[in-house]
Amino acid sequence: MIIVGLTGSIGMGKTATAKMFEDAGAFVFDADAAVHALYAKNGAAVPLLRAVFPDVIVAGAVDRGKLLVHLKKDTLNIEVLESFIHPMVLALRQDAIALAKVEGHEVFVADIPLLFETGSDAHVDKIVVVTANAAVQRERVLARPGMTEEKFALIKSRQYPDAQKRAKADYIIHTDKGLSHARKRVQSIMQEILGK
Repeated sequence: MIIVGLTGSIGMGKTATAKMFEDAGAFVFDADAAVHALYAKNGAAVPLLRAVFPDVIVAGAVDRGKLLVHLKKDTLNIEVLESFIHPMVLALRQDAIALAKVEGHEVFVADIPLLFETGSDAHVDKIVVVTANAAVQRERVLARPGMTEEKFALIKSRQYPDAQKRAKADYIIHTDKGLSHARKRVQSIMQEILGK
């Protein structure tokens, strides 16, 4: 089974692209969805977060707004959070890889926003970077509910620059050229990866 790391900065179109890979027959693991599950009511990360930031737990789940207050207050808090969340996500990814093998998938796509930042690029066979021009990215991100310029800046500060990611990619998908273009690119990447 070929393991593909799918990444790109916030607002570049990873989620839509991951769905295209799934439609093309790949098994897709979504790191963001894994984090949401860890933060949900009775999620595996809840007890740890309760111990570190007690006020962020509301009705048994992580209140992301309250957590963001801590992360903005001190960047060390981000490092503390990542020190236990990233290993938990990695364990879930390993479980997903095992399941994909059992199900007979030839391609496993790990949708990981922080692929390079977490060193996960060392554990994949191919890297796909999703990109768009900065104006499109900004428009997409600021259209999200609850997003602010400050939050966008904080997220971007934790991510490698887009140009740096593209320089490390085996494949690049430009999502600002339309869905049809992106879908064709996904299909050609899948065919190339599978040697067809």
